[in-house]
Amino acid sequence: MAAADVSTMPDSGRLAPSHTSDADGEITLTVQHHGKPLTYTFPQDATVSDLSSAIADTLSVPTTNQKLLVSPKVGLLRPPFKQPDLALRSLADKKIVLMGSTAAEVSQLDSEVGVAQAHAARRSGAQRATKAQPWRRRDWQKAQDEASYTFHTLRALPYLPQPERSLRFLERLRDDAGIKASMRSHKFSVPLLTEMNPAEHTTHKSRTLGLNRNRGEVIELRLRTDAYDGYRDYKTIRKTLCHELAHNVWGEHDRNFWTLCRDIEAEVERNDWRSGGHALSDQDFYNPNDGGVADEDADHGGWTGGEFVLGGGGGGATTRALERAAAATAGDAPAPGLGRREILAKAAEERMRKQREAGERHGSG
Repeated sequence: MAAADVSTMPDSGRLAPSHTSDADGEITLTVQHHGKPLTYTFPQDATVSDLSSAIADTLSVPTTNQKLLVSPKVGLLRPPFKQPDLALRSLADKKIVLMGSTAAEVSQLDSEVGVAQAHAARRSGAQRATKAQPWRRRDWQKAQDEASYTFHTLRALPYLPQPERSLRFLERLRDDAGIKASMRSHKFSVPLLTEMNPAEHTTHKSRTLGLNRNRGEVIELRLRTDAYDGYRDYKTIRKTLCHELAHNVWGEHDRNFWTLCRDIEAEVERNDWRSGGHALSDQDFYNPNDGGVADEDADHGGWTGGEFVLGGGGGGATTRALERAAAATAGDAPAPGLGRREILAKAAEERMRKQREAGERHGSG
């Protein structure tokens, strides 16, 4: 390999052609690298391979990284050269630009690439872990279903003692894990779940424990004891609710009805991992004297037609008298009745609100 001397030249801001020095019997070439001109001096018999070796020695640019852009006309030269013995004299009047990274630059780039790849691998792993947990998607779908298939409005009778306790009872029924699972399974959507006034549904012959109006528009449940001194057993009332939910599909107490009723009861028991829910103590809604639900006593079949008014004229004389007494005690006028249209409209609003909240939780999760 021919020996070479190298020196730097001031950066003129433009590429200068290589040049020869015949007087000294040497060839002088200028190579531009990263915008800086470097001058190499070679013997007259030097070749392009000698230039490549000199670049590797002086700039630490390995031959595998070298690309020499020679203009005009010659084009791109890179080791291993097609003409390794190409005389540098033929390049003396050309512009030569070296494109290539030093070993240090390659090492730094490799390090940066390694860091980037490790980061990408962590992100990919995190994404795979997320995709490998379908419960997240199922939980979002479950939240959407629970917002749709539920009791959209709960109402205690305000003219009876301690309506706030009745409301807590209704909330416990609505949030019961078994009830929620069964309502999702059958896609039951009930606009209004309310308590029943025992006095209005008790005769010397029968005690009505629940009512279903218009295939699930309104469900009434007998929460209180006949003497209004406490509440009936929770699981007994929950069984009544299963009975009334079956009336969402079947009105008459025929074989179809009883088959569905038993299915709902089994679903509720099977999915009741909290044993009916213990958000409230058993003492709140436990009555050891409650004899339970007899099939023939639960109700007299699903009702259709008519106008249900909570606290309105449809409640009977006893209801109106109690409501007026409660309003008089509070110093207020009786609240206006809640008609069927209002019940359905409020239920629709509540359903949309719950679905929107479920979607927002999913978007932020």
